[in-house]
Amino acid sequence: MRRRNRKQEPLAISEVELDRLTRDLDDAHHAALPSMHESLAEWRESDDDVRAGITRLVSTPASRRAFLLGGGAVLGGFALVGSGVGSGVGAAVTRTRASVPAAAGQKLTGDLAVVALAASLENLAVGTYQAGIDAANKGSLGDVPPAVVTFAQTAQSQHQDHAAAWNGVLTGAGKKAVSGVDQTVKTSVDKAFAGVKDVPGLAKLALDLENAAAATYLGAISAVKSPAGIKTAASIQPVELQHAAILYFLLGQYPVPDAFAKTTTARTTSDKIG
Repeated sequence: MRRRNRKQEPLAISEVELDRLTRDLDDAHHAALPSMHESLAEWRESDDDVRAGITRLVSTPASRRAFLLGGGAVLGGFALVGSGVGSGVGAAVTRTRASVPAAAGQKLTGDLAVVALAASLENLAVGTYQAGIDAANKGSLGDVPPAVVTFAQTAQSQHQDHAAAWNGVLTGAGKKAVSGVDQTVKTSVDKAFAGVKDVPGLAKLALDLENAAAATYLGAISAVKSPAGIKTAASIQPVELQHAAILYFLLGQYPVPDAFAKTTTARTTSDKIG
């Protein structure tokens, strides 16, 4: 339902265009799912190191993987906009993780630490999109075109698929699934949500989160040891970039400001997950 509680700037693209982009996004996601599932099955069934939970990183110079495992990186470009939505993200995340076993207290290293980080970012994205959907339904974001909600639901569903995929790797290795989120990033997301008042504000927040996830996956491609793990990260990273591309369109930032993927905003395995 379209909300009209307050006037706001029109979206940079039409609802028809956004619906078309969302359908294309969903088609591409489902076309890539078989490849992702194949990589996951290969990882679980063929990689003895992962199955034993004792994976090691590739023996390359520290600079190649320091952004993931060095512990010092920050979310470089995560310039979050500031909503009357308040703690919506926290509440939404709590709902999405209620039926999943917690992963608290387990020690993960190497590839599995990267897997847990990826799962936590996907969980955060699921909760963030849900908080945005809830805010739209309550009228907290002003005039919200139905096409925007459809896009948010589609992106959220894809993040759920990704989280399930990564958690499948953990449980296949005899570890607990990650039900929590990247708390380091969530702190910034919560603060930003407190200032979001309309769809463009929410889109900017989601864009920062999608770019951070894409950067993390790009880094994971060169950081993990398992060939199947590399293929899994490589199959998911373009989907995050597709989310970001649609958000750029939504904000009128086209052509995309920077067409080259970077690891500048990648997260590290030192992030707190819970």
